[in-house]
Amino acid sequence: MKSLMKKFKYTGEEPGSRYQGEKQLERQVNALYGLVANLYGTDKLVLRAGKVNALQLMRSEHLGERVLALQRLVFEDPTIEQIPAAREIPSILGLIEEEIAEILARRTVEEELERKINEKLQQRHKDYVQEIKNQVLKENSGPENAQTLKKLAIFEKMEQKKLACSAMAVLRPASFAEIVGQERAVKALLAKMASPFPQHIILYGPPGVGKTTAARLALEAAKKMAASSFREDAPFVEVSGATLRWDPREVTNPLLGSVHDPIYQGARRDLAESGVPEPKPGLVTEAHGGVLFIDEIGEMDPLLQNKLLKVLEDKRVFFESSYYDPHDPNVPQYVKKLFEEGAPADFILIGATTRDCEDINPALRSRCAEIFFEPLTPRDIRQIVAQAAQKLGVALEEKVPQVISQYTIEGRKAVNILADAYSLAWYRQQGEQAIRITVDDVYEVIQLSRLVLCNIRKVSAAREVGRIFGLGVAGYLGSLIEIEAVAFPAREARRGNLRFNDSAGSMAKDSVFNAASVIRKISGKDLADYDIHVNVVGGGRIDGPSAGLAIFLAILSALEERPVPQDLAVTGELSIQGRVRPVGGIPEKIYGARQAGIKKVLVPAENLPEVPSDLTDLEVVPVAAVEEVLAHVLN
Repeated sequence: MKSLMKKFKYTGEEPGSRYQGEKQLERQVNALYGLVANLYGTDKLVLRAGKVNALQLMRSEHLGERVLALQRLVFEDPTIEQIPAAREIPSILGLIEEEIAEILARRTVEEELERKINEKLQQRHKDYVQEIKNQVLKENSGPENAQTLKKLAIFEKMEQKKLACSAMAVLRPASFAEIVGQERAVKALLAKMASPFPQHIILYGPPGVGKTTAARLALEAAKKMAASSFREDAPFVEVSGATLRWDPREVTNPLLGSVHDPIYQGARRDLAESGVPEPKPGLVTEAHGGVLFIDEIGEMDPLLQNKLLKVLEDKRVFFESSYYDPHDPNVPQYVKKLFEEGAPADFILIGATTRDCEDINPALRSRCAEIFFEPLTPRDIRQIVAQAAQKLGVALEEKVPQVISQYTIEGRKAVNILADAYSLAWYRQQGEQAIRITVDDVYEVIQLSRLVLCNIRKVSAAREVGRIFGLGVAGYLGSLIEIEAVAFPAREARRGNLRFNDSAGSMAKDSVFNAASVIRKISGKDLADYDIHVNVVGGGRIDGPSAGLAIFLAILSALEERPVPQDLAVTGELSIQGRVRPVGGIPEKIYGARQAGIKKVLVPAENLPEVPSDLTDLEVVPVAAVEEVLAHVLN
């Protein structure tokens, strides 16, 4: 601006020279008005002049007033009122020029900045529009591509291929009437489920007797009862305890639930991005309002069992995470509720196990009612086979059920044998309308499966010296223990030997010494005068004292050469005073005796309440002392 105009200074020259100076100042003032008009625009200049009260001064013919108006316009200050004198005008115009130059420079910088901002905004706008387009395209197209669609088509094609239903699915019991041999257990299960106050339950019993099916049917039956606590939509959640494991890091827990932290496991994407942990409820919450059935509950991790106890007490599952911040506004309401109140877990626990009750967590047992399922008898197996054949729509040769009952005591295994025999019969009789399963088909399955007879020991009505049957328990199955004894006079007086096979265990040896004391008491014979050998046939190990009575009878029979019935079995601990003490496993032992064809069983009198009440083919005699035993055995 200074290069466009030169400052004029009044020097006191002659009038002609002064006139030229005034003309020069007017041109300079006009030029400045032109710059101001270009700077603000005509309309804005008028508004600005009105604002600073400079309109009249701008139209004035007096140079000083026009300079005053210019001052007000440029400095935007209506308080400037003094009209400058002629000698002051050049310096004032210089100041105005500097101010205009500064305004123009500022305007240039602002325009450049605004231009760059506009360019950035336009670029951002284009990028944003493109992002919106991509998002819309993605929403319209979804996550699919050619590869994912191809794999989907493969799986959909696989879904169209279906095999016929397996034989086991067809033969699975569909009602309580089809669960054979468990009438008392089923009744007890229904009573505890259908009550207005249902209980947690543990089902004990050998495999293949219908525990899982009975639990499922019990829930369906309980739903239909008026006083039931279960609604129509009550779930039945089934899981195997053998597959449940507790992770000490709490990374995952399918039974109770776990927290998916945003860093390690990765919560849901929107939660992970905001650093919010996500609780994942487990099976106990899925079973809320219904039944949680844990098969093989005895195989569960002991620590996991203890955690389950806490859930049974609280009826809720609580979650913890060091990443959870209750004051974080990004936390959804359902996550806050799960962390602060826990997830509901009000359900009925039904556990099933093939283990002995002593092997189950005592704290868990104390919170559950216990129901024992009975081992199946040969008659039950024959009924299951006939029932399965009816479902399959096949004819059976007369002895087929009997043969199958000799090779298994499990209902599931019996059905498996029948299904395998059905496959062989169908293969052999292709094209025939009626399939008939023969004994040969069953024996072929038995040979292929390497099955052995369940009970190869046969009892008889004969009497033998020094041989008797005791009763033992292995798991939930009772069995006969064959004990035999021989006695000879010692070669040297008072130098007799008493031998007993070591594999039977130390407790069995103690029973031998107790028997020696009782024999001397009732007969007066000292075993030191005899060489006696007692043997447990088959080398079986006797873990308890229940064989004491049988060992006593075997030795006494051998000493006095008095025969013992071979269709009789005994169980009981023998004290050195000749009393018969109670033992455990009475129902299982009686079952084993029935399986073997025993006609009479002697049990301790104190065990009489444990004897099953539905015995029609077996006589159970309670005894309290050896004198009573001798009356039934040796007379």
